[in-house]
Amino acid sequence: MKTTPTTQAQADAGHRVGYIRVSSVDQNTTRQLDGLVLHKVFTDHASGGTTNRPALAEALAHVRAGDCLVVHSMDRLARNLDDLHRIVRELTDRGVSVEFVKEGQTFTTEGVNPMANLMLSMLGAFAEFERSLIRERQREGIAIARGQSDKYRGRAPALTAEQAADLRQRDAAQGGKGRAALARDFGVSRQTLYQYLAKD
Repeated sequence: MKTTPTTQAQADAGHRVGYIRVSSVDQNTTRQLDGLVLHKVFTDHASGGTTNRPALAEALAHVRAGDCLVVHSMDRLARNLDDLHRIVRELTDRGVSVEFVKEGQTFTTEGVNPMANLMLSMLGAFAEFERSLIRERQREGIAIARGQSDKYRGRAPALTAEQAADLRQRDAAQGGKGRAALARDFGVSRQTLYQYLAKD
């Protein structure tokens, strides 16, 4: 397996088949392979971690020796580094080259090249690491947004000041008994009721 920059000769040999994966139906699919001349394009709307990628299966079955599978980046093609190695190896063994536009690399079957394997592993590992960082940032962003949402929106008080005062008076009159019924009367949870009583 050999890695080389994409050449015009490679573009003219066989069919250039594009594969696009976006994580939701709302994402724009055109920009991944925008401006490239392709004979056919297969598109999956699925997360990178799923094994259910019917368009990828169709693309892999479609390509023939001499064709080139064109993908925007390594993380669009594979779920992880092992998956990446497997797909690229299977394709190149069949005489199909694999071009990654973002990384600027094309893997072919022109001889055994340890450097190509090293390059694939390094670039694939970086893509996998980058994907994990993106997921972590997304989780952190969601947590921050939720925290700020509660902070800025705030929660409407369950009881007005007058109702809270009435609640405490009735509780005191009952000697702290019947609080479950009291909570029902005021339409609050037991926990909220105790919070109001604690403010007295």
